[in-house]
Amino acid sequence: MTEDSSTVSHLSVAMTTEKIDSTPTTDRNGGVSSALSVTFRFEYAVILIGVVGLAGNALILYALVASKQHKKHMLIVNQNALDLFSSFFLTLTYVVEVNKNNFHLTGALGYWLCMAIMSGNAIWWGTNGSMVNLAIITIDRYLRVVHPIWSKKWLRPWVVYSAIAFSWSVGIAYNTVLVFCTSAVIDGVCYGYSFFDSYIAKVSSVVFYVLFFYFIILVVFIFCYWRILVAIRRQAKVMASHNATRSDAIQVKSQQLQTNVIKTMIFVSAFYAVAWLPNNVYYCLISTELVPYLTFFDDGYYVTAFIAYFYTSSNPFIYATKFDPVRQILTKTIPCKKTSPSSTN
Repeated sequence: MTEDSSTVSHLSVAMTTEKIDSTPTTDRNGGVSSALSVTFRFEYAVILIGVVGLAGNALILYALVASKQHKKHMLIVNQNALDLFSSFFLTLTYVVEVNKNNFHLTGALGYWLCMAIMSGNAIWWGTNGSMVNLAIITIDRYLRVVHPIWSKKWLRPWVVYSAIAFSWSVGIAYNTVLVFCTSAVIDGVCYGYSFFDSYIAKVSSVVFYVLFFYFIILVVFIFCYWRILVAIRRQAKVMASHNATRSDAIQVKSQQLQTNVIKTMIFVSAFYAVAWLPNNVYYCLISTELVPYLTFFDDGYYVTAFIAYFYTSSNPFIYATKFDPVRQILTKTIPCKKTSPSSTN
């Protein structure tokens, strides 16, 4: 790999410990600003997002277990576990980044700190795994609603556990290979996802990443949830044509719970599509050099990165407001002031 290769990464490029020019520049309003101060504001904002995501996902996992939904919705539990993992390393990585001037990486310890933490590798283990798991949840819902007989026969627990393992392994394998091939420690400084053999190799990496971790997943969302909604509407018409019996009432309640899960996941998936689109567009424009003046240290990039990170931390609030079993448990944990009737005599 050549050292003068163009620097490229997904969000972790913003964390690459390259020296940023801190010379003050005049902004459009006549005020004085600097790339360094903008970077610091972004870093502290991301730390806050990471802490919120850490607390929120931990709370949702507790609610899933307390409501006894964790065994029924193992993939949703895995989704929150991946987001929790990502939020933890998001916080840790940016805490290290804020204090990067105190680190001079040397030896094996410095090398592994760069490869695992300072490059952002660990963040992407969880983040990319979460993307894959979201697509798996979508396919799972599709099979259970559109092909219920087939799903009862083939969707055994071992299949679910295999899918969970797959979501983790994809994120870990992809990013570990990429970071070891394109990262280096030079003069005690970590450069993550920075060195590619050629421009073609760099563009190929960008195209694969955006296609696999965004567009293919988006296609899965659109196709599966469209078929799911059509099937649910058809089932609702069939149920409406029958007389209300006890058996029907139980079936309706089961269908309502299933619909609630589907609505929650549609909302999460739609939010994913919207939140990650700006960053992926920016990533492609910068990495392919289609817009030469754009860089990974622009205010625009920081905004798109912030929105993408915000997605992970805000997911718990979607589950808290949309998923009935979780909402009921969380409501009980809120301290309410109870008033006891006082005697009038």
